Amino acid sequence: MSGLILVTGGTGKTGRNLLMQLQQAGVPCRAASRHGVPSFDWVQPATWDAALEGVASVYLVAPPTVNNPYDLMQDFIASAMRKGVRRFVFLSMAGLPAGGPAHGQVHQWLKDNSDDWAVLCPSAFMQNFSQGHYLATIREEDRIYSNTGMGRVPFIDVNDIAAAALAVLTAPARQNTEFVLTGDESMSYDRVAELIGQSCGRRISHIPVSNDEMAERLIKRGLPPATARFLAFGYATIAAGMADRTTDAVRTLTGRPPATFQTFAEANADVWKRVGG
Repeated sequence: MSGLILVTGGTGKTGRNLLMQLQQAGVPCRAASRHGVPSFDWVQPATWDAALEGVASVYLVAPPTVNNPYDLMQDFIASAMRKGVRRFVFLSMAGLPAGGPAHGQVHQWLKDNSDDWAVLCPSAFMQNFSQGHYLATIREEDRIYSNTGMGRVPFIDVNDIAAAALAVLTAPARQNTEFVLTGDESMSYDRVAELIGQSCGRRISHIPVSNDEMAERLIKRGLPPATARFLAFGYATIAAGMADRTTDAVRTLTGRPPATFQTFAEANADVWKRVGG
């Protein structure tokens, strides 16, 4: 499918990579941003029409700083459809079905109301350790705190998520399905700590915490309470063994295997250097 692609969440982990890959592929795209031209703001519906002008497809990422943004997102999609947008690709998460809480609401709305949609359901991001909420404690304390216990998850590189999104956004045929995106190998957070430690040359420990403490840690990192509690719940499903499965969706969509965590860790060794060290 051709036409201008609007990328929401363009400064986030997947959106930033998707914009870069679209530009490299010569696909016309626009970042939806408060600082863009035209300006776009999720909580200012008056900005939506200008940002949607001439757009054929939208990459949808729930705004992380807005509490319970899902009704707002449904209003935005309806507005986009009235403007002539035809395709929607929504970033959800593995293990969260259509009709479930949070992202599941948007997933179900797309199934019920759009005739050209896809939902990407990735497993946990590798980049949560190099850019996200685990980075500070790795640098400052040599520790990773999580409520994942001994649960295992097939971590995925955000570059692979972006490549899958590009493939779906530009596919000639409509998909109308969900894709569960994973890496090739499930591993525990203990193993993650070991691989990061090997790459940066010091011992990194995984420290188990309760669900409530995990949510509080995320709140202290700047996430809204509702978002923090939802993410903590998602991490708890890893502890319950619900994330321990792999798929071939990355290969199917991109034509190549997903990145390994070891390769990711080796490439990011400098990121985890001790602060001031």
